[in-house]
Amino acid sequence: MEFADLIKTPKLDGVFLHTNSSSTNATVEGTLCITGHHLLLSARQENSQELWLLHKNIDCVEKKPSMGQNIVMGGIIILKCKDLRIISLEIKYAKDFFNVSASLEALSAIQNVELDYPFFYRPMYSILEDGYTMFRPELEFAQLISGLSMGGASSPNVANITICTPSTSAMGSIHHPLQNGFVLDSAAALVGSGSCSGVSACEWRVSHVNKDFGVCATYGATLIVPKAISDEQIALSAAFRDGGRFPVLSYRHENGATLMRSSQPLSTQGIKRCRADEAILNLVLGRSKKGFIVDTWGKGKSNTETDLHYSQWKKVNRAIGNVSSPAAILDSFAKLIEACNDTGCTTDKWLSRLENSGWLSLVLNSLNASCVVAQCLDQEGSPVLVHGAKGLDSTLIVTSLVQIILNPDCRTVRGLQALIEREWIQAGHPFASRHRYSCYTPHQLRTKNSGATFVLFLDCIYQLYTQFPCSFEFSTQLLILLFEHSYFSQYGTFLCDSERERNELQVHTRTTSLWSYLNRPDVLQTLLNPLYEPNATVIWPSVAPISLELWSELYLRWVIDQRNLATTMAQIQELVTTEKELRTQALKLRKQALELSQEVMTLIDEVDDE
Repeated sequence: MEFADLIKTPKLDGVFLHTNSSSTNATVEGTLCITGHHLLLSARQENSQELWLLHKNIDCVEKKPSMGQNIVMGGIIILKCKDLRIISLEIKYAKDFFNVSASLEALSAIQNVELDYPFFYRPMYSILEDGYTMFRPELEFAQLISGLSMGGASSPNVANITICTPSTSAMGSIHHPLQNGFVLDSAAALVGSGSCSGVSACEWRVSHVNKDFGVCATYGATLIVPKAISDEQIALSAAFRDGGRFPVLSYRHENGATLMRSSQPLSTQGIKRCRADEAILNLVLGRSKKGFIVDTWGKGKSNTETDLHYSQWKKVNRAIGNVSSPAAILDSFAKLIEACNDTGCTTDKWLSRLENSGWLSLVLNSLNASCVVAQCLDQEGSPVLVHGAKGLDSTLIVTSLVQIILNPDCRTVRGLQALIEREWIQAGHPFASRHRYSCYTPHQLRTKNSGATFVLFLDCIYQLYTQFPCSFEFSTQLLILLFEHSYFSQYGTFLCDSERERNELQVHTRTTSLWSYLNRPDVLQTLLNPLYEPNATVIWPSVAPISLELWSELYLRWVIDQRNLATTMAQIQELVTTEKELRTQALKLRKQALELSQEVMTLIDEVDDE
């Protein structure tokens, strides 16, 4: 298929552009151009509004024909976008109206991933870092287990941990993903002394049992498992759980308590237990007297481990919400955005619609479940297994938020990138399926695999940010960029549903990573929080309903003018910059004063000697 076959009118003059943006209400007349990946509209005048829109950003195309004597004379094409914008194109003539609408419907509905823009995009800047090799699983998990910083510079914080790989017999070396030999010397080995409440001898290993994705189609090829567990036991545990998602390491707290994630056990008749699965959890239990299994899907909706065979594991139900599928989360999101776009409703009606959407309840329940898990790890020192249904949605929200709460490194730019790589991309969250449709596509036209789980996760981070505004290195602008790029992007980071699919399409060699772009110094500077002060402590958020805020910077950005907020942030940045300059100047003056004081004392001593 050629793009030209879908573009019936590649260029059209005299098109009127109307947007719902509060900052640009003016109507613009210009020339409309349709390419294989973009919709462009320009008035060809200096300082005039222009439109550059990826077809992938279009969520829904609505047509409102203009009638005259029962004849279509032209009409308005309404484009409802995944970045929450609503754009109207007014076209004068019927033929052009139908041609443009048909072209946009076809181009925005292309399902062939290899025709997406990331496979055609070539950056006009030099790649300083390859984002696809920045967060390789072996090194990330080695740093995670040892307590070293993730996604950034490592600082020694040794723990009683050894990382072993199948091809390495020496205890003093680990595989390094950025070297062909995959060997680090003994000085870099993650071995030390200290207490450990986890695996016996506190040993983990890199497993390649899933290298051909035969054990679990949604997991990555490289996984971290207890060293004492064989690949055969892993395969048996995978067969016991939904989708083959057996328990894998997600995070190790500084006190040695481990966080694991998986899917729920299968409900296959006749299969009541799996000794290999029990062995994994019992080994993780180590010297701890108890562990916790947290179900995030809802009581009665998912299967759980039996008390008889997991006697030392306490079952805790912390459902994210009354949802039966990921699509229900998208339904809630759609109701929220519908309420946000209704600027004419009364205050009472707005508050009622906000409550009926159920979105803030999902946010509250996500934070609540995450705090429960964080408390088990930090205060109880007990291992935790989190699961819910297939382990692709609510499970990932909780395991990710737990790390942001407990681990200060995850509150940095690179730490957040590493977290998303580990807990979402490499963990197999199906971005392509979940984000094929967004909130504007009618419910009956969405697939059952559609969802807004990642949006919910980003909103939860925003809530943490509002409660601890000085503890995050990044600003909320980074969260908004992640929201946008997860739906439509020139980069390949969020393509496909799993690592297996990305490998088959050679995404890592045929596209550019979003992280390569975000970590460029000029871009990174625009994403930093001017109020950031490194905070090494745990941040415990309030989960009271009154503590929640509507993320107006995202949900209302096309409805309420955000320029005042941008001006305020610019003023804060200027004040912080000035304060740093004054501090530097004060230090220089103190140094000069000290030197002058020493000179005076020297002169006084010389005079006294004379």
